[in-house]
Amino acid sequence: MVRELGKLSAVAVRTQKKPGLYNDGGGLYLQVTERGAKNWVFRFMLNGRRRDMGLGAVHTISLSEAREEARRCRQSVRDAIDPIEKRKAERLAARVAAVPAMTFKQCAEAYIRAYEAGWKNDKHAAQWTATLTAYAYPTLGNLPVKGVDTGLVMKVLDPIWVAKTETASRVRGRIEAILDWATVRKYRDGENPARWKGNLDKLLPARNKVQKPEHHTALPYDRMPEFMKDLRGQEGVAARALEFAILTAARTGEVLAASWQEFDLDKRLWTIPAERMKAGREHRVPLSDATLAILRRMQELGDPAHVFPGARKNRPLSSMALLMVLRRMKRGELTAHGFRSTFRDWAAEQTTFPAEVAEMALAHAVGSKVEAAYRRGDLFEKRQAIMDEWSAYCS
Repeated sequence: MVRELGKLSAVAVRTQKKPGLYNDGGGLYLQVTERGAKNWVFRFMLNGRRRDMGLGAVHTISLSEAREEARRCRQSVRDAIDPIEKRKAERLAARVAAVPAMTFKQCAEAYIRAYEAGWKNDKHAAQWTATLTAYAYPTLGNLPVKGVDTGLVMKVLDPIWVAKTETASRVRGRIEAILDWATVRKYRDGENPARWKGNLDKLLPARNKVQKPEHHTALPYDRMPEFMKDLRGQEGVAARALEFAILTAARTGEVLAASWQEFDLDKRLWTIPAERMKAGREHRVPLSDATLAILRRMQELGDPAHVFPGARKNRPLSSMALLMVLRRMKRGELTAHGFRSTFRDWAAEQTTFPAEVAEMALAHAVGSKVEAAYRRGDLFEKRQAIMDEWSAYCS
């Protein structure tokens, strides 16, 4: 075997001009091209397949260096490792190592910048930043993102998983998304240590085992007429916004961000665009006489954009303004969102409208996907009737 190696001499390599392959032994060949270029080639068989691997040009790789490289390649083949694939992996690892180390915080900020344009509102991006700043950055912020492991993620989640389960769950999801982003960007590799299934679910109890469900406090429907009488005695835009939210059974955010271009008062119609809806679908709201009266009062304020303008110029009311109305009425135990439950209870117990009419009035998904596909309409006429009846009941 030894006699089969080292067949070429340095002089032969330097002087050979004729195109062809010249065997040095052990799979190493000198290749001379038609144009006179000279390269080293390692030829090998693996899994019944012949492959040629370029080792470099003669003017950069000497004969002795080529023989040493061929020796390493033979070792790989003997271990059933493809030297070509091995070299690719080594070069990829070298490129990854050469990338400047990104910290977790830098990756998080880049992730937020990349996605915030697609989020529904600025508040969502602010919530991401706030929760990461409060809970993730103190532990992970300045660490290289490629060094974040399960132990570090647990260090973030352990102190808050039981005490603040909902918040902790959101933090975990956001860390997972950022680490996935960093992996695709080649800032880290390997499994995602913030993944729940098959990972953190083995270390932390499920949310429903530790989290007490929170319900928005709802006023019993039989007390609505009295409450509405007191509410109509309250002055200010916030009181009218709360009254409007109750009478339309709309979500607080949908009411507060309402703009005049969404309304057709002649058709008694409020059309909320898909991007402002929780389900991402356009929602039509029928308007009763009472809600039309509120809107006409708001028109008198002269704000060209916001139906319920806030104290700050060019800004709508804040959700806190509605809570302050409830506190002034000494009903601080209630929430604006809870009145949607009041409406649903009233519709179920005091009317003969089908359940899906009330559910559609609340902009909830109704039935299965198949059922929804067949029900193309939104039951608008029936919803007009139920909202008129609700308005009359509240009066």
